[in-house]
Amino acid sequence: MPTIPSEQSHPPRHEPHRHRQVAESYGADTERYDRTRPRYPDAMVERIVAATPGPDVVDVGCGTGIAARQFQAAGCTVLGVEPDARMAEFARRGGLEVEVATFEAWDPAGRTFDAVIAGTAWHWVDPVAGTAKAAQVLRPGGRLAVFWHVFQLPSDVIDAFATVFQRVAPDSPFNAQSMKPALELYQTMFDKPADAIREVGGFGEPEQWRFDWEHTYARDAWLDQMPTQGPLTQLPPDKLAEVLDGVGAAIDAMGGSFTMPYITVAVTAVRTDSP
Repeated sequence: MPTIPSEQSHPPRHEPHRHRQVAESYGADTERYDRTRPRYPDAMVERIVAATPGPDVVDVGCGTGIAARQFQAAGCTVLGVEPDARMAEFARRGGLEVEVATFEAWDPAGRTFDAVIAGTAWHWVDPVAGTAKAAQVLRPGGRLAVFWHVFQLPSDVIDAFATVFQRVAPDSPFNAQSMKPALELYQTMFDKPADAIREVGGFGEPEQWRFDWEHTYARDAWLDQMPTQGPLTQLPPDKLAEVLDGVGAAIDAMGGSFTMPYITVAVTAVRTDSP
C-alpha cells in the first residue's frame, strides 16, 4: 500500500482535499444547493449501472443526494457517505441512508459494495487514500466511477463576474478568469484519480467516459445557483448581492437567458481482485 503524505501546515492550492473549510461550506444552504445544482446525464447513470455487477452503491460525498437519487431511480440501493452533517440530514429527508464521515476515515464495518461513485466530490478526497478505501470496499468486478461537470459560461457573464468579484474580494486567491475552462484545462483533475487507480493497484486500466449536453438558464435560475459555488459560499451577504447584481445585469443585456454547454466526464475502473 502506498504511503500517504503527512498533512502540511499550509495546504497546497492544487490539493483541494486539504481545504476542509471550503469543502464543508456548501452545507450553509442545503435547499438552494439541491434545488439549483445540475443533475447528471441519464445516459451516464445508465452506463455506470449497466457496467456494475450488482445494485449496492456507495456515494462518496453524497451532499444533498442529487446523484444518489438518480442511481436509486435506476434501481440501485445507495448508501451515502458525507462529511457535512447538514448535507447528510437533507439527504436523509429525501429517503437516502447516509453515514457522516470523510470517506478516508469512514468505517465500512466489513460491508462490501458493487460500485463506489462520487459526483463532483472526489477532488475533496485524498486521491490515494480514497482509491485504497474504494478498493477495500468493492467486490471483485465492482466499479469505481467518479465524475464531474465541465461547463462553459458565456464570456459576457464571466467578465461581469470577474469585474465585480475582484472589487468585492480583492484578496481572494480565486482567479475569476479561470472560469474560462476548456476540457483540456480540466484534464489534470481527471488525471489525478486515474493516476491513483494505477498507483493503488487492484483495478483494471482506468477509462474516461464523456457525455455532452446543454441547459438553458433564465437569469433568476442562474443567480439562484451562484451562491452555492465555491468562491461565493463564504462571501458576506452585501458582497454576494453586489456580485449577483453585476452578473444579473450582464444576463439581462444578453436577453435574460443563456444556454450553457456541459460536458460530464466519468473516470472509472473495475476492481480486478479481492480486497
